[in-house]
Amino acid sequence: MLSGKEKRALRAQGNLLKAELWVGKEGISPGTVQSLKNSFNTKELVKIKLQENCPTDKREVAEALCAETGAELVQILGNTILLYHPLPEES
Repeated sequence: MLSGKEKRALRAQGNLLKAELWVGKEGISPGTVQSLKNSFNTKELVKIKLQENCPTDKREVAEALCAETGAELVQILGNTILLYHPLPEES
């Protein structure tokens, strides 16, 4: 779990990011989840944008993506979701 101070710092970093993943009319597909997992291999913080035609509620999308990837929800602001997942440790 992230503390409030950590979330605040991550939100500040998230302001500078561009949306890396878009969820549209198909909602959450296996390809969407795989793209997110690939993003978490190189980045700790990923911004996801929900398009207007997304059939699923933004909170449901955030919960589902967190459950699928093991990420933590940092923020939902409008139609934008910010997720955090620590980088995998190299052996």
